[in-house]
Amino acid sequence: MLRGVLFDMDGVIVDSEPYICEAAIAMFEEAGLRVRPEDFAPFIGTGENRYLGGVAEKYGHPIEIQEAKRRTYEIYRKIIRGRLTELPGAIAFVRRCRERGLKTALATSADLIKVTANLEAIGLAGSTFDAIVNGLDVSRTKPDPEIYLTASRRLELASSECLVIEDALSGLAAARAAGARCLMLTTTLSPERIRGADWIASDLSQIPEEALCW
Repeated sequence: MLRGVLFDMDGVIVDSEPYICEAAIAMFEEAGLRVRPEDFAPFIGTGENRYLGGVAEKYGHPIEIQEAKRRTYEIYRKIIRGRLTELPGAIAFVRRCRERGLKTALATSADLIKVTANLEAIGLAGSTFDAIVNGLDVSRTKPDPEIYLTASRRLELASSECLVIEDALSGLAAARAAGARCLMLTTTLSPERIRGADWIASDLSQIPEEALCW
């Protein structure tokens, strides 16, 4: 029986990728390195340590990762003001889950500072979720199931009682490995590229009722 819903953040609640990419490019430029948006593509969804560190490694450009993240987030918070919005139906669906008595968790590879900035930008209180698991809470990133196992444990639920909502294939693999059911959104991928999801929807305003009735 479904008792909890575990939400990925980017591509599910918000689409912050263009803005964190813009901030990271500005950070690297300040450090004397010109990079391109496509440089970050292999590292999307892996957490900011790898997102920034992977690009730095590609160019052989040494960075102090904590300082690089601090400056990137500083730029990011300014960039998203008045620009970052919720993806269609996101806030309403989170509230719909809670009204049905389902526990909710936000489980994202992003650092907590980015999670907080995103939620503030779209006007969604962190307390709306029963638990928040960020990238600093786990040692292994998706497709490893650690983040979803941690989220279900914090909700005091078995992962088999949870529905994971994802937009990335690595997230789908993580959900499957955790033993959870998975609803994939096509905010990032075309439906043709998605294999093995229990349900597929275009966004959180189009969730099939059966996804919440098992």
